[in-house]
Amino acid sequence: MARLQLDLNLPNQLTLLRIALTPVFAWFLLSDNSVLRQLSLVVFVIAALTDWYDGWIARKMGYSTRWGKFLDPLADKILSSAALLAYVSLDLVPAWMVWIVIGRDFLITGLRTYAEYHDQPIVTSKGAQAKTFGEFVVIYYILILYVARSVPGVYEEFGPMIESLMHPQVLYGMMLLVTISTVGTGVAYLFDNRKFLLELYERFRARRPG
Repeated sequence: MARLQLDLNLPNQLTLLRIALTPVFAWFLLSDNSVLRQLSLVVFVIAALTDWYDGWIARKMGYSTRWGKFLDPLADKILSSAALLAYVSLDLVPAWMVWIVIGRDFLITGLRTYAEYHDQPIVTSKGAQAKTFGEFVVIYYILILYVARSVPGVYEEFGPMIESLMHPQVLYGMMLLVTISTVGTGVAYLFDNRKFLLELYERFRARRPG
């Protein structure tokens, strides 16, 4: 019981809140109700702020648990994946690109979590950090413009500009850049950590019967 209480410190509670807000965000964004679509932006921003705040608290207060190290990056990927899948459902971005991004993100997150569990943490490269930043820039870009469409006063004033910025070729190009950086940093991750991956394979083979 003590271990459970320790793991449910404030940063981890905020992380769980981020996960809980994700389906709310997706439901609002995909709604036919313009007010709910506008609220989806608010929910997403709140969810994203919990990521910054729980990290700040964890560093300031010294709250660091294996549970938190596993849950925090997972919550980030759940939130970003939900946004990208919602965009696919709205026919804003190609599904094949999104599945590449999601597949890579969860693969690398799983490897990092496993490495952390075995006290062999994988340091996030600057390229991977830039990729994550670019991915969220695209997510915010699409979300803000899509929500702006549902605000009558804003759309009446800036409709042509919004439609120009939301042109399918513009969104395709932005997602293509994210996809290329996703593949590139994913390959770099695997190459840079090939020694650990080889050890992981040897452990797996040693546990197989026969």
